Amino acid sequence: MISHFANRRVAGRDLALALTSLEIEDPIIFALPRGGVPLGFEVAKQLKAPLDILLVRKIGAPGHEEFGIGALVDGASPQVVIDERTAKLAGADDAYIEREVQRQLAEVERRREAYGSGLSHSPRGRSVIVVDDGIATGGTVKAALKALRMAGASRIVLAVPVAPRSAIAELRQYSDEIVCLAMPEPFYAVGAHYDDFSQTSDAEVIELLESARQWAPSEQA
Repeated sequence: MISHFANRRVAGRDLALALTSLEIEDPIIFALPRGGVPLGFEVAKQLKAPLDILLVRKIGAPGHEEFGIGALVDGASPQVVIDERTAKLAGADDAYIEREVQRQLAEVERRREAYGSGLSHSPRGRSVIVVDDGIATGGTVKAALKALRMAGASRIVLAVPVAPRSAIAELRQYSDEIVCLAMPEPFYAVGAHYDDFSQTSDAEVIELLESARQWAPSEQA
């Protein structure tokens, strides 16, 4: 089983090969920015499918922003997914959550303006493939999967190169199928499984989204 990747584009090609065997009819590829976009591009290119981005922002705990208590997912009507138990334990009351939601909405709007995207392809009644560069805890991906289901996606496939087995087990209830190339134990960090895990820039995201329109124009175009 593959457990190490040269970079995100190479990992995306490996994912694309694994996905071809599923024979998914007319899918939309939703990549989680920014790191998931290079992989999503390779998948979309192989499947000749439209590439879009799903803007997801973590809602962090008070004083510890990296510790997620929920997430905000962009869309026609943004979805907020909060882990109530974790939020309570972290001391996040309703007022704090509302402030964080508004702050993350502002960042979503900034990125949507920069990328010129954000659910420009409707998932309703369609098969969708959600792509990211890897999963650590799964909180952000879970929010994305739940939001796509609420938006009416008919078939949801999660595709990632690497993730802990426990996270994949939890995410099965939110997706119809999962393609994960490696589930190493023990699992330390996503970046440990890449030779090059340098940050994906906004400029690269914009370039890849534009390039993908060669074979699948935006529905809003």
